[in-house]
Amino acid sequence: MHSSCLPFLLLFVGPVASQQIWDIWQTTWDRSGLFTSLAPSTPINFVSPGAIGSADIVVDDSSVFQTVYGFGGSLTDSAAELLNNLKTTNSNNYWALLDYLFSPTDGANAAGLNYIRVPLGASDFSASVYNYDETSGDTSFNNFNINVAPSYVFSVLQDIKSVNSYLKIHVLPWSPPGWMKTSGSMDGGSLSSNEVTFYATYLFKSLQGFQSKGLTPYAISIQNEPQNSDTTYPSCTMSVAVEAQIGMALRSMMNNNGFGAVKIIGFDHNWSGVSTYAIPLLQAAPNSFAGVAFHCYEGTVSEQAAFQTAFPNKEIYFTECTGSLGSDWWSDIKWYMDNMCVVFHSCALSYGASTGLMWNLALDGNGNPFLPGTDSCGGGCRGIVQINSDGTYSVNQEFYSMAQASKAIIPKDVGGPFGQRIGVTIGGELSWALIVGAYVTGRVNPTDWLRYSIVVLNWDDTNNGSWDPVAVPTTIEFRGMQASYTFPVGVTTLWWFAPETSVNSTNAESYALYSETDGKQQPLNFFQ
Repeated sequence: MHSSCLPFLLLFVGPVASQQIWDIWQTTWDRSGLFTSLAPSTPINFVSPGAIGSADIVVDDSSVFQTVYGFGGSLTDSAAELLNNLKTTNSNNYWALLDYLFSPTDGANAAGLNYIRVPLGASDFSASVYNYDETSGDTSFNNFNINVAPSYVFSVLQDIKSVNSYLKIHVLPWSPPGWMKTSGSMDGGSLSSNEVTFYATYLFKSLQGFQSKGLTPYAISIQNEPQNSDTTYPSCTMSVAVEAQIGMALRSMMNNNGFGAVKIIGFDHNWSGVSTYAIPLLQAAPNSFAGVAFHCYEGTVSEQAAFQTAFPNKEIYFTECTGSLGSDWWSDIKWYMDNMCVVFHSCALSYGASTGLMWNLALDGNGNPFLPGTDSCGGGCRGIVQINSDGTYSVNQEFYSMAQASKAIIPKDVGGPFGQRIGVTIGGELSWALIVGAYVTGRVNPTDWLRYSIVVLNWDDTNNGSWDPVAVPTTIEFRGMQASYTFPVGVTTLWWFAPETSVNSTNAESYALYSETDGKQQPLNFFQ
């Protein structure tokens, strides 16, 4: 065939690895890039290995760990109220924001957040204290009413679900009804010992209530922060033995009434409670709880390791950490990526966590609205999103941290699986400058290539106490081949595609070909 017969020009570029990096998303320390798609016009090729860079990332896809179920935050009453107000004030901005936060569409300019925690009744971010059955002594729950909750909680959840069908809803109470407690109030105190079985029924009816709204929960926890009692907002201390009893009773009700697939997640409190609460709870009721959840407010993330060792087949969730008003933007991102579970090197996901959640999904610029009189956010809590009364919004550092991580694990295909954490190590003279997480995402069609992603934090920003951000030339090793990229100070997410099993390089040499269409080169991979 004569070349003039070709509908486009094929350019031979020589033998390279079939793996190519075309997709790069980046947030930089100076905000010159904010969750920006770099969309390189030519790929970064994996080639035969040469000298390593100042840092050397080695991805080991033979070591596969937990599935990452997603990232998100809590839809408190306050967050739902602000979002609902935005919908009323500026509907276009409301839907644009939901799309930016939650759309899971491959290649979209969106984070694909998909895990939402919802209080059952009032929390410290509600307009007033309430529960679903205020009638004292109503142990048959004839007066139970899910519609006591603000209607916008359910309407906003339904809107989010319309944007992201992968939405996982995790419900939990900040307190039982006051009449069930020793204090007689939702604010502080503990559950009365004779109310254990009845409280399990209350929680079960809460599940049914959400189901009636078309919002069947993915998971339920028994009690938010069971080691905390605060008289300024709904809270409740609950012993390990009591939570175990409730878990066993609730699990039985759920299994016998169509909620067998809904998970019960225990504890939902600080890392510091691993040995005093999380481990004893699962020892007491191992068949009732799918796993436990942790918060960031006390202890260190490394304490999760003890639970992971004790229960290697149970799940770990990271479900709450809040930003504080007035804190430093870049310092916060570094902390989240290193500790909270976003990059997963020394953080929650490297100790088995399957989620990474912040606290309020949305607040205003002053950390409002919150429950009158609460002392829970001393200097003011910051939402993932700031919503203003004039119908405008902005996203905060919590968003950028989670968005960079979420891009690495959301499904590649409609109906496809979420990513799994895989092995990664870092070498080179500047190995300390990078924190790296690596993931593999499966495909719907078993013949399609898997997606391999890395999330990289470069925090080499100080030299001898002086501000000095340094980009790090880095090599990336994968299946005996090598790519090169210079990571600026910031967070970078990039990925490539490869067969499920590596190509036998002794029998096949890979070549990259490009087709020139509309002025842009598109890769065509062949083997000879």
